[in-house]
Amino acid sequence: MSGSSAEGDIYIISSRDMTTAELSGFPLHISGDIGSDVRVIRLCGPHDAPLPELPGRCCLVSLHVDHWNERLSPWQAPPLHGTESFTGGAGDTLAFLTDTLLPYLDNSLGPNRRYLLAGYSLAGLFALWSSYSCSCFTGVAAVSPSLWFPGWFEYASQRQPLSRAVYLSLGDREEKTRNRLLATVGEAIRKQYQLLARDSIPSVLEWNPGNHFRDSEKRMAKGIAWLLQQLN
Repeated sequence: MSGSSAEGDIYIISSRDMTTAELSGFPLHISGDIGSDVRVIRLCGPHDAPLPELPGRCCLVSLHVDHWNERLSPWQAPPLHGTESFTGGAGDTLAFLTDTLLPYLDNSLGPNRRYLLAGYSLAGLFALWSSYSCSCFTGVAAVSPSLWFPGWFEYASQRQPLSRAVYLSLGDREEKTRNRLLATVGEAIRKQYQLLARDSIPSVLEWNPGNHFRDSEKRMAKGIAWLLQQLN
C-alpha cells in the first residue's frame, strides 16, 4: 500500500505486514489486516515494544505520542515525579485523533465504521477519558490506567461513557506502593468499574500478576482481544 496526503506521506517499510507514516508530527505504524472493518488505535510511548501478536482480525494503528504529561492529561495537575507538571493537553490530542487521524485512515484505507482506542498507564487514562468525551470509539481499553489522577472520580461519576464497551485492567501489585497517590489506583479502578456497571456499559476489570511495568504488551493484547470479542 502506498499513497500520500496533505498531512503526511504513508509508505511501505515491509512488503509483508506493516506500513509506516508520519502525520502532523505523530509517527504511526499500521499492521495486521488492512482490509478489516475494525481499526484499533493504540497509543504508544517512544519505548513501547510491538504487541507480541495481533489479537484477532483487525487493523492495528500504533500512534507514537511524546510528552505524555502534556498531551495525554485531561486537565492540569501537579507533577508526580520531578518538575514536569500535567498541563491538560488531552483535548488537543483527541481533536487530532477525531479531526485528522481518523479521516486520514478512512481516506487512505477506505471508509470504516468501527474504531477502538487502547492505551497503557497515562495513555489508558486518556483512552477512558476519550470514551466520556466523544462517540468516535466503539470501545476503549484502559490498561493499567492512571486512575489515581487528581479529580478523576469526580469527573467520571458525573458523566456517562459514550463508548459501547470498556476494558479495564490492573496489576495486582500496582496499589502496593509507598507513594500515597499511586497507592489509590486500586480503589480508583474498582470505583470506575462500579460506575460502568451503574451506567450499564459492558465492561470487565481484569487483574494481572505483577506491578505496573510487568508484561505491558501482553496486557495490552489481552485488552484489545476482549474488545474484539464484544464486537462479534
